[in-house]
Amino acid sequence: MEKKEFRILIDSPRETVWQVLWDDKTYREWTSAFAPGSWAKTDWKKGSKVYFMDAENCGMLSSVAENIPNEYMSFEHLGYVKEGKEDTESPEVKEWAGAHENYTLKAVDGKTELVVHTDIVESHMEYFNNTWPKALEKLKEIAEGQAVVKN
Repeated sequence: MEKKEFRILIDSPRETVWQVLWDDKTYREWTSAFAPGSWAKTDWKKGSKVYFMDAENCGMLSSVAENIPNEYMSFEHLGYVKEGKEDTESPEVKEWAGAHENYTLKAVDGKTELVVHTDIVESHMEYFNNTWPKALEKLKEIAEGQAVVKN
């Protein structure tokens, strides 16, 4: 596994970028770069399970390792979900189980720098090197087009 970093500067405050990252509607929009119909099932609380799914209800099983609102979110990837069943034991899963995906938001001159650190196995390197920049550009487009919505 190799650690990779992807970053983007977004002309929006951290609160807006955070909301776009994790709100169901906007999450589905920016993650469609990875797979059309992408969605997540979770409450985003530290220790909670996360199901990162595609349009066929297949995807990854992860857990929220850390959640510091508007600053940092970390996921630990645990396995796959196929046909509604969790797989944390197959040889394919063991190749990358325990990988992390970390999102750090920093205020920079009135803008937000989003830095994503992720562990990627060699067999998926080309795919993620191509799709992460597209996903972050989509996220930037959404965030820069929104006003901060207070909860």
